[in-house]
Amino acid sequence: MAVAPRANWKGYLKVGELSCPVALYTAASTSDRVSFHIINRETGHRVQREMVDADTGKAVESDDIIKGYEVSSGQYVLIEPAEIKAAVPEADKTLELETFIACNGVDTIYLDRPYFLAPTDKASADVFDLIRKALEEKNVAALARTVLFRRMRTLLIRPSEEGLIASTLNYDYEVRPAKEIFSEIKTIKIEGEMLDLAKHIIGTKKGTFDPTKFDDRYEAALEELIKAKIEGRKVKKKPAPEPQKVTSLLDALRQSAGGSATSSKTPAKKSPTKKTTAKKSASKTSGMSAAAKKTVSRKTAPQRKAS
Repeated sequence: MAVAPRANWKGYLKVGELSCPVALYTAASTSDRVSFHIINRETGHRVQREMVDADTGKAVESDDIIKGYEVSSGQYVLIEPAEIKAAVPEADKTLELETFIACNGVDTIYLDRPYFLAPTDKASADVFDLIRKALEEKNVAALARTVLFRRMRTLLIRPSEEGLIASTLNYDYEVRPAKEIFSEIKTIKIEGEMLDLAKHIIGTKKGTFDPTKFDDRYEAALEELIKAKIEGRKVKKKPAPEPQKVTSLLDALRQSAGGSATSSKTPAKKSPTKKTTAKKSASKTSGMSAAAKKTVSRKTAPQRKAS
């Protein structure tokens, strides 16, 4: 018998005077990943973590553990759990749709965790579907705020299939300024064959996002290692890929594009035609004397076979 999914949060979805009871369910989970226990090598027993006083080394009971904010080296302001609870905003359990934006109107760097948002009962399904359908028809997403997991969080809510996807958003102060990373990158003028080859490579590898095509090689390797240990056999180490030798960025691009020595825009050298040869000959002899011209004419003239 399948176990019903457990909701992470329950409350109300509201827009204007419309509201309905909803629940948030985890959309991405790490529960299927390979997990390990910490083991004592000598005894084979599991090891338990214990909270100890950093100075005395003695174990500390859970009731004696509180939070502290360091104001100077070794000096802390102690904060009781009741004080934190009184300071944070009250959880009103309401997701009120405050602002509507384009579905792609949020930079993906601000996306935190995704959740499925669904009605909690059949009676509220009509109102829920009306809100979802309206978002879908207008092709917009909504921003809402609520206390979630003891923090005030902003959520991006967008329509998806028969339900809604609610993604928690990072706050602006949590996202590092891009300049911290990119400021040292030098601006290089790239054009001509290099740019043509780069665009060609991108064009040949266009596709669509299919999550089933991406396998977790790390998890697969761990599973194979565990299976081999259980069966008492050794796992063969896969050879590292041999690096390709390239002498320049242009050479690397040419190899990536299939070994093409020239770009599609670079014309091949043409063999000289009779007209071109005649023009070159004319230009060479234009500055010659009359006697020299006759000598050149005799040398270049076709020889007749003797009858």
